[in-house]
Amino acid sequence: MATTNIWQQFKSLLPEGARTIITITANNGNGTSIGTLRDGTVVVVKGETVGVGEKAFVQGGEVKGAAPELAQYEVEV
Repeated sequence: MATTNIWQQFKSLLPEGARTIITITANNGNGTSIGTLRDGTVVVVKGETVGVGEKAFVQGGEVKGAAPELAQYEVEV
């Protein structure tokens, strides 16, 4: 049965969980990897599909794929 709640319909269009980019620092050999966020926080995530030193998309604690190496800028407003 389809819902008539507009908010629920809108939420169903959005992906679950936030997607972040990390730099892979180690593949553990047990299906997990260690990565570093931009702020220096170290995290352990599921998946070893991205090589060490490369950037990866992470969603829900799992590597979703390789991320492109793009320039990063900071701007103060």
